Amino acid sequence: MNIKDIEMKPFSILDEEWALVTAGTKDKFNTMTISWGSFGMIWYKPVISIYIRKTRYTFDFIEKNDYFTVSFYPSQYKDDLKVLGSKSGRDCDKLSEVGLIPLFIKNDVITFKEASTSYICKKLHIQEIDEPNRENKNDNHMLIIAEVIEVKQSEKGE
Repeated sequence: MNIKDIEMKPFSILDEEWALVTAGTKDKFNTMTISWGSFGMIWYKPVISIYIRKTRYTFDFIEKNDYFTVSFYPSQYKDDLKVLGSKSGRDCDKLSEVGLIPLFIKNDVITFKEASTSYICKKLHIQEIDEPNRENKNDNHMLIIAEVIEVKQSEKGE
């Protein structure tokens, strides 16, 4: 699908619908719910920018791998996204608590079968954001800018 043909509500899709960001390899990966980010153009490339605290387990996978996915789901999966956003893969097998089935597009590109839309992203830039009102400076958000290299849409959004 041509990236420029994607139709979405750019100012509400992450805030209202949430998404999963998934990074790692077929052998070891993690996913977490995100609700902050933006879509646009930078350096003449279609990009997505996401914000993740550097202490999050998923950030380790993003930092170590060149690719990750940002995927969206039909509303019936909202409870699954709540679980994946409230538990850490460091502490438990949170995927065993939800009904999502990993889909390995390549060894280092993972999404889930139930995703209605998956953005395959190639990491371009990571930068720590100084949060002036945050007392714990070891838990600042990291800005991750990635090129959207491919978009996969489900026919049915199952």
